[in-house]
Amino acid sequence: MKVFRDRGAVSPSKTTTTDTPKSSFISDSSEPGSTDTKFSKPSLWSSFFASAFSVFDIYRDSSSTSHNEAPHIRHRNGWTSSVKKIVTSGTMRRIQERVLGTSKTGISNTTSDIWLLGACYKISQDDSSGNADATNALAAFHRDFSSRILITYRKGFDMIEDSKLTSDVNWGCMLRSSQMLVAQALLFHRLGRSWRKPLDKPLDRDYVEILHLFGDSEASAFSIHNLLQAGKAYGLAAGSWVGPYAMCRSWESLARSKREETNLEYQTLPMAVYVVSGCEDGERGGAPVLSIEDAARHCSEFSKGREDWTPILLLVPLVLGLDKINPRYIPSLQATFTFPQSLGILGGKPGASTYIVGVQDENAFYLDPHEVQLVVNFSRDDVEANTSSYHCDVVRHIPLELIDPSLAIGFYCGDKDDFDDFCSLASKLADESNGAPLFTVANSYKSSKHDSSEVRDDDPHGVMTMNDAEEGCLNEDDWQLL
Repeated sequence: MKVFRDRGAVSPSKTTTTDTPKSSFISDSSEPGSTDTKFSKPSLWSSFFASAFSVFDIYRDSSSTSHNEAPHIRHRNGWTSSVKKIVTSGTMRRIQERVLGTSKTGISNTTSDIWLLGACYKISQDDSSGNADATNALAAFHRDFSSRILITYRKGFDMIEDSKLTSDVNWGCMLRSSQMLVAQALLFHRLGRSWRKPLDKPLDRDYVEILHLFGDSEASAFSIHNLLQAGKAYGLAAGSWVGPYAMCRSWESLARSKREETNLEYQTLPMAVYVVSGCEDGERGGAPVLSIEDAARHCSEFSKGREDWTPILLLVPLVLGLDKINPRYIPSLQATFTFPQSLGILGGKPGASTYIVGVQDENAFYLDPHEVQLVVNFSRDDVEANTSSYHCDVVRHIPLELIDPSLAIGFYCGDKDDFDDFCSLASKLADESNGAPLFTVANSYKSSKHDSSEVRDDDPHGVMTMNDAEEGCLNEDDWQLL
């Protein structure tokens, strides 16, 4: 994988980190989610074991809330207790390992660099450093990974309007994945890329306030309740699955509505939101065009004309194949994680969205929203809050070639210089894509037809002219058909 810059490289420390995860980092390469109907044999066994343990949790919750059970219920609980002893015994675990394979580290045995949202972890070994630097780099990666905000299925929240639903299990994974991406953008904006999950309390107030924004009630600005309300025009509805394009547009709509409700100084999402799409609002396909003029317009509208430029969140929905992703795009997808502005990818298996945050070789590391957790409520100033359910110590991975071709990439640019740097990197990536760019960058975008498709020599970004953008959009190129 080509590395575009070393700015994101993380030099391994000579002393090991003091962060001790609550659980070891293991690999979980099974298919994310539970809605895909094509299960492999290991996936079926994995579902069996997961279901067996979840049954015990259900009965444990029931026993704690009810003291006057009927005799047949007590008998059933006794049977469950017996089964639990068998499942948790060494014999059953050996059977599970025989079927599923033994637990492995979440990192491959290769010495390839790991890229995590623009940060590089160099685990290659040489004769001078031995294993120490690689070990420290892995520990640093683990702490960075576990510091990313995890948002999963929740149960027990207030009903979503008239749906009577109090959980998003089996339908809300795309919404949760998108919440994670936006949460990372807020972390980068308010606390910086180098921020890590606190080891001790009190917690960072900004960190707690960010988590509060994604609570599961209408009082939280970016709750699943408010996302569904903002996305009605794009087909979002409680109980229904949604795709990346509609999800990106819903965030654009929600950000706009929140901006109108509050003063500029107290914006819940203190950045412009720009959904980068192709011709006719993405309906005809073709590589999307990021227009610098449009980005500037979004910033001006966000600041209500007070500023020429503001922080900006870029969302790029893509369709990179039919039934599976076209391999021509995989190198470019990998390369986006080397951008300092990287916010990762909304993607996963068909019908099972995840939040992809990093890559190593052909594998993508992701956070999985499909774990069901109880709703958590705490105030925005509760610096003693228990936030453990918003982080994950399990490193899961999936081959990039297996992800759904319908996905969305996110980027955060903190200022104009950061945006200019992003445009340069994105243009270079498009130039080196062998005719299969993920998206292109142009100074402006208009619908009139032009013949020229040259790059201006004096362009500071090395981006295409308006004519080149239109040429790529007017032709039915292979981007749409592959």
